[in-house]
Amino acid sequence: MNLKLKGTPGIYLVGFMGSGKSTVGRSLAHRLGWSFFDIDAEIERSENMPITEIFAARGEAEFRRIEAEMILQHVRSIALGRPAVVALGGGAFAVPETRQLLRDNGVSVWLDCPFETVERRVARDPSRPLARDPEQFQALYLARREFYGLADVRIPVAEEDAVAVVEVLLAHPMLM
Repeated sequence: MNLKLKGTPGIYLVGFMGSGKSTVGRSLAHRLGWSFFDIDAEIERSENMPITEIFAARGEAEFRRIEAEMILQHVRSIALGRPAVVALGGGAFAVPETRQLLRDNGVSVWLDCPFETVERRVARDPSRPLARDPEQFQALYLARREFYGLADVRIPVAEEDAVAVVEVLLAHPMLM
């Protein structure tokens, strides 16, 4: 396994909403025998409300603040020797401080999923506040690709089979 992972055993999955971060993350963590954390799910639990309500009541800026705190908590836990796979929210990796934190504390993996696939998966999902307007949704997808491209590893996601994606990821030289 990569020396960077031996020092800070964290794999951070990034990518657009609906790219499979949670599904692949669970499968990857199970395969490695590590813990798995879904930042969005943890935020909903800690705030005791869905993300859509956080956006509506407090705004995106407050959501991003909460998200950054949650990510930092997990990075600190991983740095203490608790290996984990962490699925980040779709916008987390667009924040420069978050990208640097992850770069310094593990390996970031971009699950690069075609727009047509994420659109099919989330376009009508009412729990996705940033997916409500189709034109804005596509513009956001295109804008965020620039940031995702800064991840340590890019894994094209062409299949629905999370186990197959995990196999491709584990075969990547950065993770061997």
